[in-house]
Parts: sequence; structure tokens; C-alpha cells
Amino acid sequence: MTASPDLLIKKTLGCLYGGAIGDALGAPAEGRMPEEIRARYGYITDLVEGWDGPSDLGKGDGRYTDDSHMVQLLSRCYIKHGDHLDAHEFFRRIVPMMAREMRWVPERGREMLLVERLFYPEKWLYMRWLANADPRYAGVGNMVNCGAAMYAAPVGIINACDPARAYQEAVDVFSAHQVSFGLEAAAVMATCVAEAFKPDASVSSIIDAALSVAKDGTADCIAAIAERASTLTDWKEAIAPLREVMRQYDTAPDDFKGARGSGSNNWTPSREHSIEEAPIALGFLVVTGGDYEETIFGGTNYGRDNDSIAGMGGAIAGALHGIDALRPEWVETINNANRIDLMPMASELADLTRKLQTRQLAAVQDRRDAFEALGA
Repeated sequence: MTASPDLLIKKTLGCLYGGAIGDALGAPAEGRMPEEIRARYGYITDLVEGWDGPSDLGKGDGRYTDDSHMVQLLSRCYIKHGDHLDAHEFFRRIVPMMAREMRWVPERGREMLLVERLFYPEKWLYMRWLANADPRYAGVGNMVNCGAAMYAAPVGIINACDPARAYQEAVDVFSAHQVSFGLEAAAVMATCVAEAFKPDASVSSIIDAALSVAKDGTADCIAAIAERASTLTDWKEAIAPLREVMRQYDTAPDDFKGARGSGSNNWTPSREHSIEEAPIALGFLVVTGGDYEETIFGGTNYGRDNDSIAGMGGAIAGALHGIDALRPEWVETINNANRIDLMPMASELADLTRKLQTRQLAAVQDRRDAFEALGA
């Protein structure tokens, strides 16, 4: 990939829109099993109508979910702060956005507080904020799920080309929201996005970056998924084999919709388990050789929490290839269906990333000078 002045903004746009399109593609069939999706839609390879048919409300026709809303809120936290975030600054900024600001929620067809739309593990942020919890420990006690990983992409954008720092910052930031392998998945997701921003990034380098930082069950799961995925080349045929591997690490049973409150191991901390969404997204990235569309098709038709799987895979593949890899008509649909234009946000994130990189390089030079003065 040839470097150009606008490559950073193209990759930022690719990441933001890539994730939003994946989220919207999977949303109508969220929580469904692969066979149910096949019976209703065949294979989903375009933005489709809602599960129950045409409607101006609900999930479908390009309307995205809370995943994309949270990506945008975190992006705004960075832009407003104008610097890297830690748990304290993240907590202080994002909760009022969730709980006090009205925003258009397309699936509900109205302006509303986002906290009213969020699932319980995301509402946890608000509850812990009300309880005046220490931000670094606010995630303790939450249900362990993909609730932080699904919107971790902006941490990777801000730390573009520095996957190790993205991991460290994500662990700090999302300790206010998640714990155990839910926190680990968020940090790995940020790592993969940061790696994807490198001009010479590849699917292999993204997997290597993930494995260089991942811990415990998350590391074992990603390695096993990537190994199995490397033997497959068709996303349709990969759905069942990837689920077979994932079953060894997952805490959500095959009866996905009946998992909540079923008395299963779902939601509890563990050093042996992994959330499903991030490893499976990476699995489809491997199967498809990083192709943007096929990555989100795989995640969408995998079923289960497919909007988050396709959203994560879309954010990574979108960052890898940039906005030019995305269908312009999909971008237009996302804008229209959700009353959004992500170009200004992408531009501000890219500008902030450049500013922070310049500051980081200056700090390195200052340290070099100090070491030279020490005779080191």
C-alpha cells in the first residue's frame, strides 16, 4: 500500500463505516441461529429488511444498533478531551453522554437517551457512575460479555500503528466497564485496529499482534480459531467449524437466546474462557484473506451475536483497506437510515491521532536527550 497524505483519514473512515455497516448488516438477525437465518433470508449479503418484514422501525434496512452508538460516543470522548483517555477521564465523559444527551435512535424512530436503549452490561457504566465507583474498578461485578469490545475501535484509531499502546490504553479505559475476559477482548480488539492502520498491515500481522498481547483463555481461543480458519477459504463453509472450536471457550450455550438467566456459566469471570465475538470476527478475517465484504458476511450469517461479530470484523477490515473497500451505496444507506455523517468525526479523530503522534515523538526525543546527558 502506497503512503499518501489522506491514507489516515481513509482508514479512519473505513474503520468507522466498516463497523457500522457490519453492525447494520447483522442487526436484523441478531440472536438467531444460522439455520434460522437461512430459512428467513437465505444468506445475508446485503442490508436487508427486518426479521418480521418491512418496517420503518426495528432492526433492518441499514439501521445499526447500540454497538455503533457507543463507538461514536467513545470517539466524541477522545475528540472533546483532545488526548489519550484513562479510566477516570473515560468514565467522567461517556456516562453523561449516555444518560443526559438526547440522540436519534433509528430502530426506535425517535430522539431518546441512549441509556434507555442499552443492554444491562452497558447500563452498568451508568449504575456504577451513580454509585460513585472508583473508575479503575467500576467494571468489577459486571456481566462478562462483549459490551466493551464492541466499541473499542476508537482506542485503536487513536493509537494507530502502535498496537502495544492500544492494548495498554484499552485495558485502562475499559476497566471502568468490564472485567476478566470481557476486558481482555476489548483490549485485543483495540490492538487489532491499531495494527490494521499500518500501511503494510496484513491479516497475518493482525493475528500476530492479537496473540502478542492476549492473555489466558482469550489467547488460547484466538490461536485455536486462527489455526482452524487457516484451513478454510469459504466463509459459508467456515460457520460450523469455527463454532465447533469456539464452543470449547465460550460461556454462552448453543441455546443462545435461552442463555440469559439459565443458570449457565454465562457472564462470570474466568481465566479459561473467551467471549465469542472478537475471536470469531478474527476467524472470518483469516478465512476470507481480509476481504471486507466476505468478513462481514461470515460474521452476519454465523448468527448468535452476529451484529457485534460483523461490526468488529468490519471495523478491522475497514481499517485495513480503507473506505474505498466499502460499497458507496452502503455508506449512503447508513447515513440516511441513521441520520448520521461520520466524515467530520473521522476527520477530527485523524487530526487528533496526528497531534498525539507528534507529541509522542517529541517525548521520545526528550527522553533520548536525557539519557545522553546521563551518559547512557
